[in-house]
Amino acid sequence: MKMTPYILTLVCLFTTAYVQANSDNEKTISIQPNGSQLPMTGLEPYFTGPVRVEPVFQAKGEAKGAGAMVTFEPGSRTNWHTHPVGQTLIVTSGKGWVAQWGAQSQVIEPGDVVHIPANVKHWHGATDKTAMSHLAIQESKNGKVVTWMEAVTEQQYIKK
Repeated sequence: MKMTPYILTLVCLFTTAYVQANSDNEKTISIQPNGSQLPMTGLEPYFTGPVRVEPVFQAKGEAKGAGAMVTFEPGSRTNWHTHPVGQTLIVTSGKGWVAQWGAQSQVIEPGDVVHIPANVKHWHGATDKTAMSHLAIQESKNGKVVTWMEAVTEQQYIKK
């Protein structure tokens, strides 16, 4: 199709209006309705046992942070993993464990805030007898949020 000056002008006007509308949205408070992001089951290559992951927020605009509410059933946990910018966990219910590579696991309970530094190999999850939920917040670096590694063995999991 040949672009006449009239059609070209209309395309430019619509494109400009679209870009302005989207950039205006970046400068306007937005509300993401509760339940608008569907929960998912933690995938077997990354978790042991039943885990529910509920996305809470995604990075928008220039922001790089994202968060999810993660619920671990008793005995459930993540695999060993690292985060390029670190991770913050805010325990909201139950009782769980978190461990850094080469160290004993530590108990985490509601209200605890766990700061995991960048590139520290770790895992977290429920205890063997209690479920645990936490809000997990992490940022991306060069588009990457996590590096997944091997599963936590039963011996590593129960080691206290």
